[in-house]
Amino acid sequence: MREMKKPGGADKKRVRRSSAAVQNGGRDPSSDTPPRKQAAKKDVFQLFAEKVRDHKELVSRWAVLQETRVEYFRGKDFVSFLKNHPEVKEILESENSNLEVEEIADILLSKNLLVRCDRVVKTIRPGKKKLSTWPAHLEIFPDQVFSDNDAFFAWAFVKRRPLWQTLLSFFWPVLTLAICLFPVYPHRCKLLILYSCAGVLLLILSLLLLRATIFGTLYIVLGKRVWFFPNILAEEATLGELFRFWPQKDEEERPKWTTRLLYAGVAVSVILLLRHHAPDEAARLRYQRRMSNIIDDVLEWSPRLALSGFMDKPQDVANVTDSGSNYADGGGEAQPENTPPVEDSGEGDEVVVESDEEGVGSYEEDTSRHGEQDDNHI
Repeated sequence: MREMKKPGGADKKRVRRSSAAVQNGGRDPSSDTPPRKQAAKKDVFQLFAEKVRDHKELVSRWAVLQETRVEYFRGKDFVSFLKNHPEVKEILESENSNLEVEEIADILLSKNLLVRCDRVVKTIRPGKKKLSTWPAHLEIFPDQVFSDNDAFFAWAFVKRRPLWQTLLSFFWPVLTLAICLFPVYPHRCKLLILYSCAGVLLLILSLLLLRATIFGTLYIVLGKRVWFFPNILAEEATLGELFRFWPQKDEEERPKWTTRLLYAGVAVSVILLLRHHAPDEAARLRYQRRMSNIIDDVLEWSPRLALSGFMDKPQDVANVTDSGSNYADGGGEAQPENTPPVEDSGEGDEVVVESDEEGVGSYEEDTSRHGEQDDNHI
């Protein structure tokens, strides 16, 4: 009887294991990932959000949301992006890859990876035909549901820092130290750095001046606002957007001819005023000579000259001390170093001293007076 009970117990254990396997979808519980590893595994929607945010095809801008700078995009751009790049959804699991764009966006909103926002300024400014495409100030929208009709969505997680930014954070202190050590560089390195920085500065100023001249000319003559390199002064722009040459389309109304005439008069007045107060050739040469001397002092300075000047100071102090001691020992007046030599004329009553500043001086009266005082004393 005991031998017949053992197979029955084994069958019960098999039935329990098979039922547990069915409940787990046909998988053995022993082969599943432990709970700690499942918790440590990153969410697929988090990975999806990071991949979409790092993608360059999704157009985004920066704005201020409750005193915090955030990166945001438009709902219609998100829809067109996922339609044009379906391979981005491959990071999602097979059961989530068939979701619609609205469903994916709603899941991101429920997981606090996105925040729906709305523009703060909802009225059209004077002189414009429509609202700004990319507002600079946003506020949180009450209904956190995806929409592609004039809806904005900001990323609600911290973007992962790329490797080049980490390397750049270590490079800045090195660059600061190199700038501080500029005076001890060799002369050729100083010239190379000086001319390179001056060339870059001249290029930037020339570009800005040419850009402003073209804008002013087209504005006064044709009434069009054309800015070449439109993002050259933008605070938040990628490298490609920063050096984009072609201007954006002018969406504002054409200015009135009276406004254009007023700006033309102001421009002519400023040009005439600058021409009237321009320095003459002599003043320009003096300023150029002064600046050349300052630059030469900076370029020709070296630690050896500084150390040699520092070592010469104790010698000068020692010479002054020696002259003072000679005056104390001899009981006479110490003669300065730059005093011209005294010429003996052969006569005891006349002493002639040559001076560079006052010419030839005679001390006949002083010597005769001292002689009379000596005779009276005797």
